[in-house]
Amino acid sequence: MKNFLKMLLASVLGVFIVFMIVFFMLLLSVNFSEPVIVKNNSILKISLDKPLVDRAGMPSINLSSLSIESNMGLNHILFGIERAKYDPRIKGIYLELSSIDAGIASVEEIRNALTSFKQSGKYVLAYAEYYSQKAYYLATIADKIYLNPFGSVDFRGISSEITFFKGLLDKLGIDVQIIRHGKFKSAIEPLILNSASEESKAQIMEYMGSIWNFILQTISEARDINPEDLNKTADNIELTFAEDAMNKNFVDKLLYEDEVLAELRKYSGGTALNTVDISKYYVRPVSTDTKSDKIALVYASGEIISGEGETDIMSKNMVSVIRAARNDSTVKAVVFRVNSPGGSAAASEIIARELELTKQTKPVVISMGDLAASGGYWISAPSHKIFAHHTTITGSIGVFMMLPDFGKAAKDKLGITFDVVKTNEHADFPSVTRPLKPAEKDYLQKSVEYVYSKFIDKVATFRNISAEKADSIGQGRVWSGVNALDIGLIDYFGGIAEAVEEAARLADISDYTLLELPRELSTFEMILKSIETKVSGSANSELSATLKHYEYLMSSLKNYGMMAKLPYEITIE
Repeated sequence: MKNFLKMLLASVLGVFIVFMIVFFMLLLSVNFSEPVIVKNNSILKISLDKPLVDRAGMPSINLSSLSIESNMGLNHILFGIERAKYDPRIKGIYLELSSIDAGIASVEEIRNALTSFKQSGKYVLAYAEYYSQKAYYLATIADKIYLNPFGSVDFRGISSEITFFKGLLDKLGIDVQIIRHGKFKSAIEPLILNSASEESKAQIMEYMGSIWNFILQTISEARDINPEDLNKTADNIELTFAEDAMNKNFVDKLLYEDEVLAELRKYSGGTALNTVDISKYYVRPVSTDTKSDKIALVYASGEIISGEGETDIMSKNMVSVIRAARNDSTVKAVVFRVNSPGGSAAASEIIARELELTKQTKPVVISMGDLAASGGYWISAPSHKIFAHHTTITGSIGVFMMLPDFGKAAKDKLGITFDVVKTNEHADFPSVTRPLKPAEKDYLQKSVEYVYSKFIDKVATFRNISAEKADSIGQGRVWSGVNALDIGLIDYFGGIAEAVEEAARLADISDYTLLELPRELSTFEMILKSIETKVSGSANSELSATLKHYEYLMSSLKNYGMMAKLPYEITIE
């Protein structure tokens, strides 16, 4: 046994030493600031083939292949396009597209940046073997749209599919007890209904219709195709073949990739084709002057959760970041980038309070991303101005609570029963092993009504409208950016760039540095986090499409607190 323990210890030590050697070899081999050489007559290449996030962090390490994997953020693309606009070495931009793993508002923001880029007199070209609807919407900003002769354009309108779990919960004997305010607050419908309510269908059709009409109008203006003809094409799914897209003026030429590259050589004005990928061209804006005026760009992406941690919008982390920006005398304004479906009402209020305090000392401008709804709107309200895109999902001003009852399921399915000894009538409240008593349900309903009234008061106060109007556009209803501007929930259409410009105007500064917050992880922290992510997330990566429904169900059942959250996941192909 003694020799066995020695051998085991030696083996473990040997593995650890080898791991550390490989770890530090990787660490030494990584150069995150290696400059890219941009030749004259170059073309900036943008491929949106990876999941897009608002703000990409440091590259990650793939432990299975011992390679460096870079990620792409919307900030990379926007700053890169802006830099290319004034770079004399860059003659144009080449969009290599197919499907895009990004929200439609993010795509709109990229398209707006490309519109600004073209105002410099430079060109944009697009090519794909197949265009998804989002990819084609982005491609319509190009001077020329190329399609592979064996490709196609997906153009059939947008839809929303909701998964309902009531039948499953009934089979399992699980009862979900709901307390809510807002006839449109349909976050709980998948757990208590077998299909969407009429109110839910009405709001979905309202915001989807406004988004689709905006997309149609944009494509119509870019391609000179009547909106009625575009709808007819979608209704009859007429773009079966590449020739159909060509004949209906959706694309300019049917070309193979080698022919597209030949076209690019012509546009670049040289015999050699010099392309530079935007992920390498992007230069991180870094301030070396600690005394210069700054605008803090604070990113808030994910679900709003109480506490602290490295994922989503954790209230303690976010409060710390906002407070530091407020107390920094060199920070003259704050731009708060919100991309969130909401979450905990308490956490939302904690973050909103910190922004309210900041607003009293310096300008606070909100930039809404793909969605800033429910709790996402709660943390956006205490600001001087709110920017969103036409296709942003926002509103959903409502509150709900849910408490599952597993008692019947445990007894009928597992033979498990529960008994409680208590000093007072409601000492075991809340419990997930019995139904709510009338007094308990009344207590929770009063709590929901109170939190909803506070939500409405904030919207009314910060948007300078009456409480009655705030309630009329609240009730948990979801709005598109187009609707939100009409009813006063936002101030302007625009993205990060426009929000930063407005913040500078309000702060009365013209020369400033953009300070992105929260701070990015150090190389060492990034590698450790990469290891943790790879180890914890590798097992289920192949099942993500199926697991999202399971994850939604589990997330819903475990959220017992007061929630201000978007009703469902919204995607546009």
